[in-house]
Amino acid sequence: MPRRASFRIAANALLLLALAAFADAHASDPDPTPTGAASTPAEVLVITAPRIDKALDDVPAAVSVVDAQIIQRAQPQLTLDEPLRRVPGLFLQNRGNFAQDLRIAIRGFGVRSGFGVRGVRMIVDGIPATLPDGQTQLDTLDLGATERIEVIRGPSSSLYGAAAGGVILIESELGGASPFVTSRLAFGDDGYRKYQGKSGGEIGPFQFLTSLARSEVDGYRDHSRAENLTFNSRFAYSIDESSDLGAVVTVVHAPQADDPGGLTASEVDADRRQAAPNNALFDAGESIDQQQFGLRYRKTWGGDHAVDATNYYVWRQFDNRLPFMDGGSVDLDRFFAGGGLRYAYTGELVGLENRLMLGMELDAQRDHRRRFDNEQGVRGAERLDQDENVTALGLYAQDELRLREDLELTLGIRYDRVAFEVDDQFDSDGNDGGDRVFDEWSPRIGALYSPHPAVHLFANFATSFETPTTTELANPDGTGGFNPDLEAQTAWTTEAGIKGGVAGWLRYEVVGFYIAVDGELIPFELDTMPGRDFFENAGRSKRAGLELALSVQPCDGLTASASYTYSHFRFDRFHTDDDNFDGNEIPGIPRNHFWAELAYEHPLGFYASWDVTYAGSFYADNANQVSSDSFVVSDLRAGFSGRFRGFEIGPFIGIQNVFAESYSDNVRLNAGFGRYFEPAPRRQLYGGISLGYHFGAGGSAP
Repeated sequence: MPRRASFRIAANALLLLALAAFADAHASDPDPTPTGAASTPAEVLVITAPRIDKALDDVPAAVSVVDAQIIQRAQPQLTLDEPLRRVPGLFLQNRGNFAQDLRIAIRGFGVRSGFGVRGVRMIVDGIPATLPDGQTQLDTLDLGATERIEVIRGPSSSLYGAAAGGVILIESELGGASPFVTSRLAFGDDGYRKYQGKSGGEIGPFQFLTSLARSEVDGYRDHSRAENLTFNSRFAYSIDESSDLGAVVTVVHAPQADDPGGLTASEVDADRRQAAPNNALFDAGESIDQQQFGLRYRKTWGGDHAVDATNYYVWRQFDNRLPFMDGGSVDLDRFFAGGGLRYAYTGELVGLENRLMLGMELDAQRDHRRRFDNEQGVRGAERLDQDENVTALGLYAQDELRLREDLELTLGIRYDRVAFEVDDQFDSDGNDGGDRVFDEWSPRIGALYSPHPAVHLFANFATSFETPTTTELANPDGTGGFNPDLEAQTAWTTEAGIKGGVAGWLRYEVVGFYIAVDGELIPFELDTMPGRDFFENAGRSKRAGLELALSVQPCDGLTASASYTYSHFRFDRFHTDDDNFDGNEIPGIPRNHFWAELAYEHPLGFYASWDVTYAGSFYADNANQVSSDSFVVSDLRAGFSGRFRGFEIGPFIGIQNVFAESYSDNVRLNAGFGRYFEPAPRRQLYGGISLGYHFGAGGSAP
């Protein structure tokens, strides 16, 4: 490890110890009960990740949970990396380029994404945020109104379809018995500003929460400004004791998200704040307008039966400018609709406890895509006009059989059929229409053995698959239609782990996995179209890894948490016409990744936390000729949360990258012209305050 990195780790460790000493000296009140998943390692967490409510330790899979306190308290509330960086198995990049979206990789799946999220399925309030072709955009999320995030790390295709890396489930807040209104103002370096107003409550059988948030960022680098206005609302109506109806409405207006592009190593050394020349010249970036409406109905009867039905509609208008002329301006009109139906029965099978789940999902994606020349930011001649249709059907079944009081067996299988069709409307270059169909069976077998309340051992074997998206199916020769040579990737995963907790002070998890992948989807750039990714299949790759998580509460109010991920990912067979990459490491993922946090909360409402992230060096290209340096980054947050006679106040302050580490926030894989690196901001300061009132609430509380 470089001497500089060692120094930073040592300095962070000393600061963590100093904060621990301060907290221990002031933690004298034995009564308060801290809140939050990270600060209550003993509480029994009930999760929805297995599609049925179940205690966290009873799920035979690697699952992590993050609560509202971690998501919202003293955070900028801009990107999902803020709450998710604590989760082992995840590697997150690109939080500063809002035109590209946060890059989320779970066990390496998703690292190939040039923009948006790939390889990971995302569901918000029971409604898919992932399109039938596998794309997910994160610009509709409102972290200031997010209550809970659950992450399944590992194969989930037997329940959720094409999701090789895993699933992220996000649940928004919902008003409680005491109606409230709150406002939050935050501001900081590089033009960061965020304003939010929320209101929620309960009126008889009706619950609601609405949130309006506006964020603006001028950006650390040139040409990296972004604006976003988001309206989120969630409603729930209790029809009777056994059924309820929920609805979500989301409207997003994001008129500007500039893309500063990647730099060469020499350009980073010369001026890390500069934008790539062509990105500034061609005004690279995007604008978005999206509206979403969804319904969810749930009912139970007889004590043994349950049904869950969803229906949703999304309209999206997307304008994108890429840093080249020929076809570099994209206009996309999208309509996405679908629904799902799930039935569960809990009873007995041959005298043993048993739970059976059956479900189906049907989704349709209709895109009208046009490409024009990008004449230095001005739309020029039309180069492509085509309708792209994707229809996905999924049928699944899962059975959980309790063989003994301490042993449960899970069997699951799912069939998916994803059909792509393109209708070429641009006749001047011939008809490039066509279709592609991908279908796959995804079985899973899992077991959970719980010999002690604090010890839960599990193992899984499962297959998963992942189709190319409509953009990834683009032909590298620049013509319309779909690439006939690109195939879906498939994976076989074996994992085993142990997890549990000791009441009041400890929670732990250890997971090991081995994954064999056929046809891994790999991005590359052409020199004629810098900034645009095309894709090819690798022959075979192998992934072995270890994930550790630990949370300890040595005394009231003080919590120490840590996670570590070891990733050994290699190409087993990968040949192109010009190169042989056999045995090379898969780019984009560090072999060692570590996160730690010390958090303290005083009974009077004062709180502080310090976290440290270390990521080892990793390669930026398939040939393993270019690498990104390792880095150590730490963040500090502090504030106060108090309430008096219904009024609440919450000032806060934060420092990101306390030691001003120089590192790359994003590394573009296999980039053209050597433009791999997107420099991260050095030290950034932010702060703000929240004010609120709870109607009908009396007294005071910290």
